[in-house]
Amino acid sequence: MPTGSDNPLVRSAGPAIVEVSDLVFRYRGQTRDALALNHLRVGAGERLFVHGPSGGGKSTLMSLLAGVLIAQQARVLLLGTDWRSLGSSARDRRRGDHVGYLFQQFNLLTWLPVLDNVCLPCRFSARRAARAASRSGSVERDAHSWLAAFDLAPDLWEQPAGALSVGEQQRVAAARALIGAPELLLADEPTSALDTDRRDEFMARLLAACQEAGSALVFVSHDRSLEPRFDCSLALGTHTDPGRARSSFVSRSAEAHSPAGTSS
Repeated sequence: MPTGSDNPLVRSAGPAIVEVSDLVFRYRGQTRDALALNHLRVGAGERLFVHGPSGGGKSTLMSLLAGVLIAQQARVLLLGTDWRSLGSSARDRRRGDHVGYLFQQFNLLTWLPVLDNVCLPCRFSARRAARAASRSGSVERDAHSWLAAFDLAPDLWEQPAGALSVGEQQRVAAARALIGAPELLLADEPTSALDTDRRDEFMARLLAACQEAGSALVFVSHDRSLEPRFDCSLALGTHTDPGRARSSFVSRSAEAHSPAGTSS
């Protein structure tokens, strides 16, 4: 697969949910860039698989896409708006309205009932609450729908989230991330604690749920066996020059005849 800045990036059809240009990010006090990326575009409903070694910039990229980190040099756009153009409060509101996040450690409120955990994003975003109510008649009924989509038994919905197994908590976290149909879902190593059978079942449900919600998916994992399930992939963390990290992008639909890449 060729890589390098001379290769054009294959662009997805449909409007851009995420677009990144000339990205360079370095943590304060460090002498090497944590992440450098020429160009990346994720279209509506597209599924992007991100992989690379530990320390290669995967979690940094996710935080930049969510507007949690702001790059010193870059254009990082969500739905056409550059995160750098917004103040802290405006970034929080925009993230709550348009981004679902599925964490590796789930980050559920363990003392709160499952149903309340799933409804939580709609308490912070009127836009997502309105979408949930439009889809199912009410936020609570929409939460029921997403929990059913992930096959969580109804008798668990009123249980504290901390009383559930790891696999059950993962499904609650996925339902929480998707309620209100955010345009972008960021998933950071969500299958790392699952065996193969449970991983495959969860992936099938997650991809189907993203399609139902119309959400673009950016999925980080060390498990390369998952890569063929995605429309395109991005490799991070191949260090070729001091202080720089090379990245490569490939579209599954174009891979057979015209692989494309981008490098820092």
